[in-house]
Amino acid sequence: MSRKPGIGQAESEILRFIADRQGATVNEVAEHIAETKGQSRNTVMTVMERLRAKGFLARAKADGIYRYSPVASKSRVMEGLVQDFVEGVLGGSVSPLVAYLTNRVDVGEEELAELKRLVEKLGEGK
Repeated sequence: MSRKPGIGQAESEILRFIADRQGATVNEVAEHIAETKGQSRNTVMTVMERLRAKGFLARAKADGIYRYSPVASKSRVMEGLVQDFVEGVLGGSVSPLVAYLTNRVDVGEEELAELKRLVEKLGEGK
């Protein structure tokens, strides 16, 4: 599978919003973004079309309205966003991310158990 181009912060936020809902219209996304970021509907539509052109979103027309949906599951979308962050911002090193988690994040028992499971898997060579 070829690697998709990276995405910016605004694209990331919109992609997460759509993935959380398994799809959304421009108006649904624009309403959320207007409330949280103050950006216009036109800006949101431009970003969504950019995500579609990059291969992150698909769209289908129903009752005269386009509904956008992620081309991958939410977990795959999130994995890709983390990968972009680790490669782009952290230069491929996960150590700063782990250091952040140990010093700054309040982790519940269930999430801690999941993190331990993942570290064990990492130690096994995946």
